[in-house]
Amino acid sequence: MLICINTLKDRKTSLDELPQIWDIFIGNMSIIGPRPALWNQDVLTAERDKYNANDVKPGLTGLAQINGRDELEIPDKAKLDGEYVERISFPFDVKCFIGTIFSVAKSEGVVEGGTGEMKKRGEK
Repeated sequence: MLICINTLKDRKTSLDELPQIWDIFIGNMSIIGPRPALWNQDVLTAERDKYNANDVKPGLTGLAQINGRDELEIPDKAKLDGEYVERISFPFDVKCFIGTIFSVAKSEGVVEGGTGEMKKRGEK
């Protein structure tokens, strides 16, 4: 039980993302960009192809993370990733970084296994 509670706490505070700092350091990831898809997220990968979001280096955080994170439906997440690709710039990265700080501080958008929770709750 304690492990489950700690895991959920790590998800809410994003502490589970800390190992990815090594990937940033060695150049496999950037700080800002579309979050890397998991090995079993073929639908997300296919949706991102429509917006060229698979053509940029994945990031620790990005536009989808500050606009709903786990709560977003896959097409919405892919569209936001594509919007990020269209708007890539240092000022936009700074905006995403600052937005991430606020989202993490508020624990917004974290739903364990919750892709699409906003729609299930009747939001957006």
